[in-house]
Amino acid sequence: MKQVVQNYKSGELALLDVPVPACKPGGVLVRTVYSLISTGTEMMKVSEASMSMIGKARSRPDQVAKVMQSVATNGLSATYRKVTSKLDSYTPLGYSLSGVVVEVGSGLDGAGDVAVGDLVACAGNEHALHSELNWVPKNLYARVPAGLEPRHAAFGTVGSIAMQGVRRGEPQLGDLALVIGLGLIGQLVVQLLVASGVRVVGVDPDPSRCELAERLGALTCAHPGSGTVDNAVAELSGGHGVDQVYLAAGGASNDPVELAARLARDRGRVVDIGKISLNLPWNAYYEKELDVRFSRSYGPGRYDPEYELEGRDYPIGYVRWTERRNIECFLDLAARDKLDVEPLITHTADFSTAVETYKSLQDGELKAVAVLFQYPAGPEGGAEPVVSSVAPPAALTTRATPRGRLRVGFVGAGNYASSMLLPHLVVHDRVALSEVVTTSALSGANAKRKFGFARATTDLDALLADESVDTLFVVTRHSSHAELTRRALLAGKAVFVEKPLALSEKELRGIVEAIEESGNNRLQVGFNRRFAPLLNEAKVQFGPRLGPASVRYLVNAGRLESNSWYNQADSEGSRFVGEGGHFIDTVSWFLGSDPISVYATATPGNDDLQVLLRYADGSTAAISYVTSGSTAFQKETLEVLADGKVLKFDDFARASVYGKKRWASSRIPKGRDKGQKAEIDAFVTALTTGVAMPIGVESLVNTTLATLAVNRSLETGAPVRLEPKEVLG
Repeated sequence: MKQVVQNYKSGELALLDVPVPACKPGGVLVRTVYSLISTGTEMMKVSEASMSMIGKARSRPDQVAKVMQSVATNGLSATYRKVTSKLDSYTPLGYSLSGVVVEVGSGLDGAGDVAVGDLVACAGNEHALHSELNWVPKNLYARVPAGLEPRHAAFGTVGSIAMQGVRRGEPQLGDLALVIGLGLIGQLVVQLLVASGVRVVGVDPDPSRCELAERLGALTCAHPGSGTVDNAVAELSGGHGVDQVYLAAGGASNDPVELAARLARDRGRVVDIGKISLNLPWNAYYEKELDVRFSRSYGPGRYDPEYELEGRDYPIGYVRWTERRNIECFLDLAARDKLDVEPLITHTADFSTAVETYKSLQDGELKAVAVLFQYPAGPEGGAEPVVSSVAPPAALTTRATPRGRLRVGFVGAGNYASSMLLPHLVVHDRVALSEVVTTSALSGANAKRKFGFARATTDLDALLADESVDTLFVVTRHSSHAELTRRALLAGKAVFVEKPLALSEKELRGIVEAIEESGNNRLQVGFNRRFAPLLNEAKVQFGPRLGPASVRYLVNAGRLESNSWYNQADSEGSRFVGEGGHFIDTVSWFLGSDPISVYATATPGNDDLQVLLRYADGSTAAISYVTSGSTAFQKETLEVLADGKVLKFDDFARASVYGKKRWASSRIPKGRDKGQKAEIDAFVTALTTGVAMPIGVESLVNTTLATLAVNRSLETGAPVRLEPKEVLG
């Protein structure tokens, strides 16, 4: 299928062949009929991608700060790979469309929600894309009322943005409102206010947009510097000023917020809907005690993954107007002719001309309020699409797979896979990248383009059944690791799975049973730290150990962003379950044995964990996994004390050993190599030569049990003895 994409690094726009997205549970697969270009928001994104790297940095200082923090935490080399991988990727465009349901995901069947063949309006910059097919979760689509044309239903998302802005202004019958900026959102705000019984005055430097707003119900609209608006507001308000100001403009000028202060009444409301400079003149806003409000996109639920992705609605008694209910309300008003979006449609383009249409808008050749893409008609009756793979274009050649070369399939191609694993695999002379499977069509297409996979698809079952693929990398969210690993082992494939191996002992037993049933123990978990070159060198310098050791491992993990999926503990496991295996495995590897018991304690909320491991030879290890530390301090600090010696290891940058002789690594670190390349080399070597796997199954099981035991110890307040034989049988 086709999708409009843009390379954020180069600014290139393309109509790309991508796989059909999978129809995941809790959503529907929609064949697009019309999609809407937001000439404000989208063109801002398109223009930003065309900037130089310095221009991009200036426009997104928030992202620059994240990059600098990543350099401090992960080192320059790893950060460079991560950033360049993300920049040199195709990103989607679009967020508002109408289409026909062609498949209903599990969990919605029989719910009376929608059925195959229904016309729906869809929202979301990850789901309602300029693409022939889109998977859309439950709370981001709404059934289109009878009689509303599909081209008008495509306005559902931008309509709900305007509606949420109006709701934030709390207009009342007879109020006087000023709308600054009469682009697409501003025109919709005007109509919604008029429909609410509000008198409207508009401001825009474009005379044609002023004229359009007046035709749609505004009393007076004019250029901000003409004086016409000031006079109209004075006359209509009796000299008091407007009750609300709606900022629907964009750009870096501070003129709109100054105009808002001048024309608002005492204790009036100023609502920011667009992306605009907000250098508020303090005296003007203070003297009138103006109420400044922000309108967050489509409404309550936006940016909440539980609402948007998991379909958990807010009770109507507590949240009357959510994202979805705003879209439904807008569609209802349009269907009852209370709103008229037809005059806003400046141009309708065939989807095949999408790239040319964007360039015309960017160059200023096409001046538009709203532009629609019209898509080719789908099969009769809304038949389900065939989930397809994308073969390489004619210009590329599929890699040959000589004898002895691993034919690798990848499940998941997110940021970690693309920056830390695939760059090492793509240059490996014993590896052929056969197929990548993702739920997002575009991420698979990006991986195929950048790393030379022969195929990209969304069909996991086909990959598991493909006998030409003998090795599977599982780099997905934590909740899917165990089941994907189990299925791949039963399919006879060697498996490399990122940590954690499992989120429960039941899942872990399922993996062990799959190994026993299939006789396939070719399994590796991505515990990369034991392969880090500097740590291995430090271990050699420390030398053989005679007596028990005391180990201290400080992990300055830092706080997560509120929208991180790592916070979804109910579905993805606790943060320590997700990452803690790294540190337990590292200690066990250094000591040469697996722990026999685990005791854990924590601060309130389990923000800071203290994990104590005991080993059979009397060694102990204290792992401090903390989130309350300073981001200016290094992430990992490992200390090993035994036999009159001390090893100090500082975040994969420096190491030293104190004993009869002192050893220290170079003062000029070569970069923080955390062992990803070496672990892949070891995995590939084991599979191509038949030597033992780098980490035995018993150790993988023990490390996973120890990681899971932390939560059990926190719940009981007692040490947990590890019994791997109960799992291994």
